[in-house]
Parts: sequence; structure tokens; C-alpha cells
Amino acid sequence: MPNVTFIYNGQTKVVQGKDGQTVLQIALDNGIPMEHACGGNGFCTTCMSRVTAGMTNLTPRNDREENMGITEEPYRLCCQAKISGDVTVEIPD
Repeated sequence: MPNVTFIYNGQTKVVQGKDGQTVLQIALDNGIPMEHACGGNGFCTTCMSRVTAGMTNLTPRNDREENMGITEEPYRLCCQAKISGDVTVEIPD
């Protein structure tokens, strides 16, 4: 099972996720505070985070992300990014 490292509020927490889960779902399942105003549907940018390691272990950026203006690394919408390996994500304050 892949490890996802979350950096937020001056803390670092490493949790396990399952291949194919979104970063947002892994955060919520593990009590990590991540905004998601649109319910994880890719229609806002509240779950946008900076991927500091493991970008290649995420699914490619999709149309919803690009339509929201998330077009450049290292930023991703966590509700749209599904994991397939270890990833480190920095959640903005």
C-alpha cells in the first residue's frame, strides 16, 4: 500500500492509501484537514495542494483540473489526483 505524506499546519503525518484512491479521500479517511467546498467534484480549488514528491505516482492532470486553471506542477486538485505509489503533499495554511 502506498504511503502518502501530508505536511500541514507545521505537522507531518504519513498514512497509507490504496491504489486508485484520491489524495482527498485518503486525507479525510485519516482525519487530515483538507478543504473541499465542492464535495470533491473538481469544481473549486479549495483542495489544491503542492505535490513535493511523487508526482509521477499520481494520475495525469484531467480536464476538470485544467478548467479550474491548475495546469502546472507542482500543484494538483487532491480530489482529482489518484495515487499509484508514494506521494508527499503540502496542504496550504
